Amino acid sequence: MLKQLPLLSRDRDRAAPFTRFSRVLQVARKSGIWPLAALAALGGAVLYSQQNETGTVFHSDIRLVVCHTTVVDRSGHLVDHLTQDAFSVFENNVRQQIKLFKHEDLAVSMGLVIDSSGSMRNSNKRAGVEASAMALIQASNPDDEVFVIHFNDETYFDNPGNKEFLTKPEEMREALHRTEPSGGTAMRDAVQLAVNWLKKAHKEKKVLVVVTDGEDNASSEDNSLENVVRSARQNEVLIYSVGLLSEEDHKAAANAKHQLNELSEATGGEAFYPREVSEVDPIARQVARDLRSQYTIEYTPSNPAMDGSFRRIRVSVKAPGGPAARTRTGYYATPDRVAGAGPAPAGLRR
Repeated sequence: MLKQLPLLSRDRDRAAPFTRFSRVLQVARKSGIWPLAALAALGGAVLYSQQNETGTVFHSDIRLVVCHTTVVDRSGHLVDHLTQDAFSVFENNVRQQIKLFKHEDLAVSMGLVIDSSGSMRNSNKRAGVEASAMALIQASNPDDEVFVIHFNDETYFDNPGNKEFLTKPEEMREALHRTEPSGGTAMRDAVQLAVNWLKKAHKEKKVLVVVTDGEDNASSEDNSLENVVRSARQNEVLIYSVGLLSEEDHKAAANAKHQLNELSEATGGEAFYPREVSEVDPIARQVARDLRSQYTIEYTPSNPAMDGSFRRIRVSVKAPGGPAARTRTGYYATPDRVAGAGPAPAGLRR
């Protein structure tokens, strides 16, 4: 089933025209005109595929909104034994019919977006963050695919060997070591670059883990907080944030916390603020457990209008102990997949 909003599966997008091509051939062979029909159908299939590679406009009579949902009890512990009848989904306070419900340990496409500004020169801090990133990877689904982006004044795509995604721990470890700390903090530029990179993902579930120790002071105007949040929402990206802000002054820490909270809450992730770098390791393991315990809920909006309005999503849970659900807060009802808040920042390297 085609998922038009908020994001389509690339594999299904690519396969759809060629599936239709196969069906045309079957009919054409029976009618005796299959050589001409084959050429016409193949040309249409290739054109359709090329148009969809831009990731801009998709049309379908069926839309599915996807909500990756975490459920916790009043003590903050994960609740992972619920069935579909425990959940209700609301869009703009109107209850929606759940079309698909899954509770599986899904492999994800994950971006590690890590601060490499001058304030990360402290060797203990950097080593602790890198070790925690590896702990996250090792505690996650073994079929995950990963990429690493570092940021200071610029952004750096640091996967070795010109690989879009990594699956081997030794390659991930190398990627985490590639950028030396220096300069300022272009956190939003890095998140937008990572959101755009996830359009290449081979997994349906897409995640970013952002680690920073300071306020953004170097991102471009195009990548405002509003634009980056919108882009992440429309591209169905879960964002988990870790802010090492204990050494920042009060105003800078508050500004950084506001941006990290917005990114995480809007997308259904979570923000963490450890006092010490030693606390990042258990946070990383918690994020891995969170991802592997989530419920996937999909619904077709009862309001079919593609009017560009913001549709607020709420998932409620009825179960003993009064657990609470966390998911993305909404999406914009548009037939266009957001292509990004601006051009890729300088500093991208392969």
